[in-house]
Amino acid sequence: MTTMNLLNLVLWSVQGFLALFFLAAGAPKLIGRGMERWTGFSDLPRPLVVFIGVTEVLGAAGLVLPMATGIMPWLTPLAAIGLAIIVLMATGFHLRADERINALETGLWASIAAVIAIGRWDLVGAAHGYAAPWVLVTAVGVLVPAVIINLVVLFSRPVDSGTGRLAEGVYTSEGLLPKVR
Repeated sequence: MTTMNLLNLVLWSVQGFLALFFLAAGAPKLIGRGMERWTGFSDLPRPLVVFIGVTEVLGAAGLVLPMATGIMPWLTPLAAIGLAIIVLMATGFHLRADERINALETGLWASIAAVIAIGRWDLVGAAHGYAAPWVLVTAVGVLVPAVIINLVVLFSRPVDSGTGRLAEGVYTSEGLLPKVR
């Protein structure tokens, strides 16, 4: 298998992985269910939440469909850039709310989207923006496991069902003890 074939296989795998994530992230925002796992959305106006959901679902489709169908494949790197921008804005939102782990996670998602955009950039004729295939494969090999580990940490933390925010307190063998202020 040549290096370019390996890169293409890795990029397709990561594009599918990222598309599934953004479908899973955007669907609850559109239908209004399952939002308790997504911190901070209870504070936002419903039309903004729906708009974010629509952009995530369209971005997920843009990661896969243009290249899979051969219709306007140059949209794929643009969709990746758009998703990177969306999650970078979410990173700022999490940093402002002092949610460092969530900010790290969204930063990692943005990095994966950026790697896809760089890897697929030749579709739009950017001859000067070349990155060696081994660099992209290595970046994906580091970023994807980092995101998975981060997601395991995030989803293993309890959520206060009333506010949709991660519960605050001290974790002990007996469970979560309330934070003393």
